[in-house]
Amino acid sequence: MSLPVQLTELVDFNQRSLFVSAAAIAFNPTFWNIVARREYRTKFLTRLFGGNSQAACYALAATIFLLGLVRDFLYERALRDQPSHPALDEPLVKYAAYALLAVGNIFVISSTWQLGITGTFLGDYFGILMDDIVTGFPFNITNAPMYYGSTMSFLGSALLYGKPAGILLTLHVLVVYLVAIQFENPFTAAIYAKRDRERTKPAGEKFESKKEL
Repeated sequence: MSLPVQLTELVDFNQRSLFVSAAAIAFNPTFWNIVARREYRTKFLTRLFGGNSQAACYALAATIFLLGLVRDFLYERALRDQPSHPALDEPLVKYAAYALLAVGNIFVISSTWQLGITGTFLGDYFGILMDDIVTGFPFNITNAPMYYGSTMSFLGSALLYGKPAGILLTLHVLVVYLVAIQFENPFTAAIYAKRDRERTKPAGEKFESKKEL
């Protein structure tokens, strides 16, 4: 009976690019959550843009998008530095890779289409709230289609390159996003709950100061 293949035989942990990629994956959602929450509480970005919350939100959106490009570049670089595995070089694996990339991108693109730029890039933290909850595709499948779609794209790339290290990094992506969801969803729900309470208040009470969130 042969021993299980050691992880070190599948993943080259001596490659610095592996850890740089992992750090970038963890950094991005951490960054946008910290910045968005600070904006919600202090309006520092809105003030920086002369009180224009729309412009401030678009600036953060551009920053998040660029950081995403850097993260993807570092991930691709990390995969190139890692060993391939013959089991991942089978035709069925490649078909699965293309399917994951296709579905993942459909989730990301369609959710962005449904939410718009401000809805996608934390506009609610800037006070740019949507009128109603989006329930159409892909939100009728999952409440976090961008995160799960992105995770599928990471896995698809790992399979396409035939790199076990990519599968390991994809698990890291999934954990990071699941943690982010635990922070983001309750906070966003609280923002909209506050908006709904404000809507039901008598006119005179809407001007009372009340510390929330």
